[in-house]
Amino acid sequence: MNASKILLAGLGLAWAAGAVSIAAASDEAERMPLAAQRSLVLDATESASRAVAVGERGHVLLSESRTEWRQAESVPTRATLTSVDAVGEKVWAVGHDGTILHSPDGGLSWTLQREETWTQEGFDSPDWTPRYAAPLLDVLFLDANVGYAVGAYSLMLRTDDAGATWRRVPLLRQTAIEGEEGEEAAAPAESDSEDAWTFDADELMLDEEEDPHLNAIARTPAGLFMIVAERGAAFRSRDDGETWERISLPYEGSMFGVLVLGDQHLLAYGLRGHVQETRDGGDTWELVRTGTELSLMGGAALPNGGAVIVGANGVVLHRADSESAFTLYTFENDSGETPVLSAVVPMGARTFLFTSDKGIARYEVPARDR
Repeated sequence: MNASKILLAGLGLAWAAGAVSIAAASDEAERMPLAAQRSLVLDATESASRAVAVGERGHVLLSESRTEWRQAESVPTRATLTSVDAVGEKVWAVGHDGTILHSPDGGLSWTLQREETWTQEGFDSPDWTPRYAAPLLDVLFLDANVGYAVGAYSLMLRTDDAGATWRRVPLLRQTAIEGEEGEEAAAPAESDSEDAWTFDADELMLDEEEDPHLNAIARTPAGLFMIVAERGAAFRSRDDGETWERISLPYEGSMFGVLVLGDQHLLAYGLRGHVQETRDGGDTWELVRTGTELSLMGGAALPNGGAVIVGANGVVLHRADSESAFTLYTFENDSGETPVLSAVVPMGARTFLFTSDKGIARYEVPARDR
């Protein structure tokens, strides 16, 4: 796995989980009122009737007021949930173990649509690969039926029936064999060695990643898809997802998110404070000055090309429109902490809902940013 995404306080909240023991139901219930204030919350979205946030141990938090939060009941997983998206009252959440959950009623009730639970028996199998039970890191639904989920090892899934079935979308591999879920998967390489987990010097070189982890997916109103990944990789579709091409970004580090600002206008953000902007659908990119080297984890598009981007140590970047420079702020919660911020939901022109490793908080950008 990508080590930079396993460290919670470092470069990837989405992968910070590890093995956890499940407490007794009564103890779990007693902790729920504190989940929104202190637990790891990785993403949030707006359904038609309430805000829905997701995070560690399968936590799903709900709020009609956006100030008071409660725990959703009977969520059928304890896997860490990394991303959530909604179309009206229909909500989908994805996470570790290839988990996909669906709620038909704005997050009140949930069903499990997909899961690949890791087991010791699977690990001992000669057919086991690191791609089994790969975490899903982002989910995007275009309407109530068509959706995508992306994650580790270039895993990309698509549904056309609201998640009742999911199929793998091949981005890279040409030589294929039939696999689970009807997907095309790479044929295993032949080897004369008894140990397939050995590498020569050339294989250990830090070169272009063959199957980069896919961190985020977005679609413009014109039907252009953009996926950002690790080590400067990105994938683009100009025909509404029918075919894909790999492109390279000017900065070779990982990008953790991508924002849609127009038909051909996108912002990508990620490692060490890097932001890259394209106004021609990804043909050319410009490095944007941010004034920080702290890694950027989450963001939201604002009207007129504006954006708010957040990340490690409470970093907040805000610009009012596409012609303005980003202004740098530092968020502190009520305890004086500067948490690792993971996602943003706009609540107004200057007011935002943040998720973080210290729960959920509201923040208002100071008025001096014009």
